[in-house]
Amino acid sequence: MSEARARLLASASRLFYTEGLHSVGIDRVIADAGVTRATLYRHFPSKDDLLVAYLTEADKAIRAQVAAARTASDGGSPGDVVLAVATTIADGIRSPGFRGCAFLNAAAEYPDPAHPVHRAVLAHRQWFLDTVTELLAAAGETASERAARHFVMLRDGAMAAGCLTDPDPVCATFLRGVESILRYRDAVAAGGRRRR
Repeated sequence: MSEARARLLASASRLFYTEGLHSVGIDRVIADAGVTRATLYRHFPSKDDLLVAYLTEADKAIRAQVAAARTASDGGSPGDVVLAVATTIADGIRSPGFRGCAFLNAAAEYPDPAHPVHRAVLAHRQWFLDTVTELLAAAGETASERAARHFVMLRDGAMAAGCLTDPDPVCATFLRGVESILRYRDAVAAGGRRRR
């Protein structure tokens, strides 16, 4: 990645996340990055291309967080990995400048399922659901996709609430919810009834 492209992407990512995708124009990104209009269009032929690149970088960051959580839990149980992923999400919600989920925010601004921004959101969300399904299956969850959908729903709610109010009780509630998913799995494995 060239220095100019990296500067453009860093500026765009910060501005899009903090101020919104529609409200930040190309001229603002160019001025913030300190590049020419020709440089921007050489790297990103349209604003849509820049928006998709921003979401691609956000996706890479979340994938790296999940990979780090897996590595940090190396030697622990598969349930520990699920909790480690949940903890990284809670840590993100508690971080300074948190303004919700970049993907949910983007979907709200670009609701058309055919738009490239919306398609990038759906691709990320499918990867995340698949990843959580895999982690829960490794932890012994027999209805892993249903449990993963529950996890994702809890995460979405925590992301939305975490930027509207005190994030600490939101994160505590989210983590308790994830622990309950794992406890429910353990109860069923021990002979309890499945009602999900």
